[in-house]
Amino acid sequence: MEIAGIFVLVLVAVVIATLFAGVKIVPQGEEWTVERFGRFRISLRPGLNLIVPFIDRIGKKINMMESVLDIPSQEVITRDNAMVRADGVVFYQVVDSAKAAYEVRDMHRAIENLAMTNIRTVMGSMDLDELLSGRDKINANLLSVVDAATDAWGIKVTRVEIKDIAPPQDLVEAMARQMKAEREKRAAILEAEGDREAAIKRAEGEKQAVILEAEGKKQQAFLEAEARERLAQAEAKATETVSQAIREGDPRAIHYFVAQKYIDALGVIGAGENSRLVFLPMEASGVASSVGGITELLHDMATTRKEAG
Repeated sequence: MEIAGIFVLVLVAVVIATLFAGVKIVPQGEEWTVERFGRFRISLRPGLNLIVPFIDRIGKKINMMESVLDIPSQEVITRDNAMVRADGVVFYQVVDSAKAAYEVRDMHRAIENLAMTNIRTVMGSMDLDELLSGRDKINANLLSVVDAATDAWGIKVTRVEIKDIAPPQDLVEAMARQMKAEREKRAAILEAEGDREAAIKRAEGEKQAVILEAEGKKQQAFLEAEARERLAQAEAKATETVSQAIREGDPRAIHYFVAQKYIDALGVIGAGENSRLVFLPMEASGVASSVGGITELLHDMATTRKEAG
């Protein structure tokens, strides 16, 4: 009886161990490969899975989440023989666990070396200026090449990014001098354009000032001409009035002409630069009386016109 009890306990223990050996719980984000007698049979997905104990065994545990792999820095010679150092980063994801487990021995090392060789190939086919300004183009070319090469390994490369491109120090200094020269050139061009605009504005202002001055002189000349015309009309009217008085036999009209000439002559004498003292002749009182007679004459003529009206 004791032997039979021990046998039963052993049998139960074996059954329990067998059941535990056949139950596999795969965590989220992973897939496990199952091998039967050393040959791949199936991939276990996340969750509870059953296998045949002692016949099937777990082969590889594959991470199915997107991963990142740093590409170490390396020297690259560009098409124009410039030496630069470049490094990068690769984002990838396993889409077929069986291929990732059995088509490539060291997946991470394989992706790293593949990326490094293609970085040299892509960047070596470009000039330095194109290399420094065309990172998007480099990333796109690398992604296309690396993704196509890793497809046989069941790996999807989602992004390839160049992190840093470092030219030699002497080349960096030469580029800095070139950029400084370009900035100074642009500054000189802008300054010249500013001087030209300022000169144009000054010329336009001077032109406008000349036009306004000419218009002012024109207006002044017009007003002076109009004043002279009115003065001439007034003198003609006065002359006509005096002439009519002469025709009518009034002696005061003759006195008007004599007095006018006399006064004009005195004005010329008094306006001389060397004139300090002017002697008036005794006939000045006669001139005054003549002016008074003319005033009376004009008054009489105005009265006559009013009566005629």
